[in-house]
Amino acid sequence: MGRALIQAINAAEDCQLVSLWVRDEEQCSDLRQSSDLLLSDDINRVVGAADVLIDFSLPEATDTVLQAIVAQGTPLVCGVSGLSAEQQLRLDSASAIVPVVYDRNMSIGIAVLESLVGQAAALLGFDFEAEVHEIHHVHKIDAPSGTALKLGEAIAAARRQNFADVSWYEPDAKSREPAAGDIRFEVERRGEVPGDHSVILSSSAESLTFRHSVTSRQVFADGALRAARWVVRQSPGRYRMREVLLDKP
Repeated sequence: MGRALIQAINAAEDCQLVSLWVRDEEQCSDLRQSSDLLLSDDINRVVGAADVLIDFSLPEATDTVLQAIVAQGTPLVCGVSGLSAEQQLRLDSASAIVPVVYDRNMSIGIAVLESLVGQAAALLGFDFEAEVHEIHHVHKIDAPSGTALKLGEAIAAARRQNFADVSWYEPDAKSREPAAGDIRFEVERRGEVPGDHSVILSSSAESLTFRHSVTSRQVFADGALRAARWVVRQSPGRYRMREVLLDKP
């Protein structure tokens, strides 16, 4: 994702890449495009040089990132999935001080899909079973994906369910059997698939399928840039791509 972001920023006439947070400056020297670009393993230097930070790293880095944006007063666009409940709370705390766009999928298409799925689930109710299918590349660690969970949460919210109580994924079968009203997840890891997600709402007589397919990770970089342009104009708060899409705080 880092290189996709660099490419998207360089292609944008209204954005400039000023700093990169790297593990090892020497090993990442190929990323240096000019003497003005700051490459550093010091997150505070990187954040301090920028108007907005875009983070697609790993959950292990999130706490460090949050500390830096709060200390520097820098807006954040974060697309890291797999955050713990405690990290989500720390994200809330940070967003009370600086504006934060957090979403597990920066695609505009997924933001639209989330809205449509919620509308459909509210209209169809419990007469229709809900399934979320996702396919990702073999390198992806978390399962179900953050996007799949996001879509499942939209269904649960629309049906006024507690998502934690109705989420069911086959590896969890030892803890409980599936039940009526569950939102079931199916996960596949193969090849280099950037991300395919399907939501199926079905009754005994009919089914409705929503699908979103990604052919390039560039879509996430483009969405993150759109969010970055938007978040610098906002007051402190926690936002999603839905708000970015609607251009509403």
